[in-house]
Amino acid sequence: MEPLDPDISYRALQTRDARFDGRLFVGVISTGIYCRPICPARTPKREHCRFFSGSAAAQAAGFRACLRCRPEIAPELPGWRGTSNTVSRALALIADGFLDREDGTVEALAMRVGMGARQLRRLFDQHLGVAPVVVAQSRRMLFAKQLLHDTTLSMTEVALAGGFGSVRRFNHAFRSLYHRSPGELRRAIPAATSPRAAAAAPVVLQIPYRPPYDWASMLQYLRARAIAGLEVVEDGLYRRSVFHEGLTGTITIEHSPGRASLLATICIPSVRALQSIVSRVRHQFDVGADVDAIAAHLSKDKALAPIIAARPGLRVPGCWDSFELAVRAVLGQQISVSAARRLGTTLVELWGDPLLNSEDSRLTRTFPTARCLATADLSRLGMPAARRATITALAQAATTNPGLFTPGGSSEERLAQLQAISGIGSWTAHYLALRAFSEPDAFPATDLGLLRGAGQLKGRAPRTASHLLKRAEAWRPWRAYAAQYLWTVDQ
Repeated sequence: MEPLDPDISYRALQTRDARFDGRLFVGVISTGIYCRPICPARTPKREHCRFFSGSAAAQAAGFRACLRCRPEIAPELPGWRGTSNTVSRALALIADGFLDREDGTVEALAMRVGMGARQLRRLFDQHLGVAPVVVAQSRRMLFAKQLLHDTTLSMTEVALAGGFGSVRRFNHAFRSLYHRSPGELRRAIPAATSPRAAAAAPVVLQIPYRPPYDWASMLQYLRARAIAGLEVVEDGLYRRSVFHEGLTGTITIEHSPGRASLLATICIPSVRALQSIVSRVRHQFDVGADVDAIAAHLSKDKALAPIIAARPGLRVPGCWDSFELAVRAVLGQQISVSAARRLGTTLVELWGDPLLNSEDSRLTRTFPTARCLATADLSRLGMPAARRATITALAQAATTNPGLFTPGGSSEERLAQLQAISGIGSWTAHYLALRAFSEPDAFPATDLGLLRGAGQLKGRAPRTASHLLKRAEAWRPWRAYAAQYLWTVDQ
């Protein structure tokens, strides 16, 4: 990992430069606390400062999180992205709770991403400065700290939601890091610091991003594809039903630009699901994108620059569930977005599980599971037999190989696995890589919408997929974002 320049870092700290928020953390030797560069506390002396590119590295060095600037709600900006896709995939698994499971070891994590444990530790040290276990421990602790600040969950619920095996372990880990008990910390938190008082159900959490955020474009994308019974988009809000490890519930996402955050209202019977749900929300709404760095790189293309300038903060919409998106992609092959939405509504009505105790009567079912669709009689769907067969093949593949639609393996391996499924061609595989797997360099060059958008570029606009691919070489490693800009040209 390239070390931070201490002089530049200290100047950013002195000026409380928000452009460094999420990129930089400062540990203060005299207090043992680490902060964000925007912390309102008095600037410490230069000789008392140590600088870190991530909160996990600061905690590993023995510093505890500041109670004023709250590093746990700093935007996560993956500076390693584009440098090590292996680290990216491993972090996605960690965020989904892989190392919190009984069988979740570093060796198993390394095997999942296709290498040995020693090599994975070396990559983490190179790109993040800490070991995988330290990243997982830091995530657990910071998430628990956020729950203490922003919710009224009991200590037992906070411990379980944070991924700790017991309240005793949580108390011990928390006291070791913060030199006080969780209860003492909660009592010291002013009530005004919470964005909204939250009972055990629902739970309301901040999910920070680096501004700007083009929320209108994100909602426009989701609204056009919202499946009745599964999703509702209205009044600046996105709601949907969720299914997690046998449990059903709902989430509501709203934009809070004043906090540079999304607010997620989560209703689900088990607090153990909270971390995974937050991870999925982050993925679906692409909150980890460093939009300034991406825009600066893509704007080097003079023809693309005006499109980028017109859409500050544009994100690449992800998905709630990768298998769900794969099915929706097949439903949408060779038909309009609205026709695909109608097919999705029929699919959910016929095979989705009923949603119990929903506060919104329009949310009635969850999306069908792979196991359900693998044996379903899809002839009731009004679509060609070949595409019905593809959905069945997808579901059977996902049932046989549960890791098919989760992080792990190289992008090349993933594309090959997808294209080995009958009916999944190059376009569908690259589209899934872009939206389902958050591959920042995925680029479905044969997409007609992309070619249409690229055809409006000033100068020598590419007219064919091969020409577009050649032009897109200069956009790497952010071709997925270039694609998103091109898709919005006509909007």
